[in-house]
Amino acid sequence: MTESALSTFLAAVRPDAAATVIAVDQAVQRVAQLDTAIKWGKLTYAANGDFHHWICATSVSKRLVSLTFHFGGLLPDPPAAFREGSSTFLRMLDFTTPDSVDTEVLARTVSAALAGLDYFTANWKAISAGERPPR
Repeated sequence: MTESALSTFLAAVRPDAAATVIAVDQAVQRVAQLDTAIKWGKLTYAANGDFHHWICATSVSKRLVSLTFHFGGLLPDPPAAFREGSSTFLRMLDFTTPDSVDTEVLARTVSAALAGLDYFTANWKAISAGERPPR
């Protein structure tokens, strides 16, 4: 039996972050059974094995567990929960404890990302060039 991506990821992160990583993983997987792999040092989630157009990825820093959305800049953020990343697309939700994981916001955001995946996949080059193709 091979080790799961989650187990492999947990073995490499600070121990006090493990419960928060597990809470984030469970919340993501409740929305959709996504494929997981360690990509770019992060626990990465993708639909149908398409890690080129990944949905989101979990990372751990000294203080936070972050869930980064690949095309989060195109997603709605009604509670203003996102932290902007260094690119046009990346947006993060940050967590400090398992209790800080807002499963409703996380579920809405993962659902919106899955709903917008085909649009993003078809238009990411134009969007990254500054164009906004019609929806």
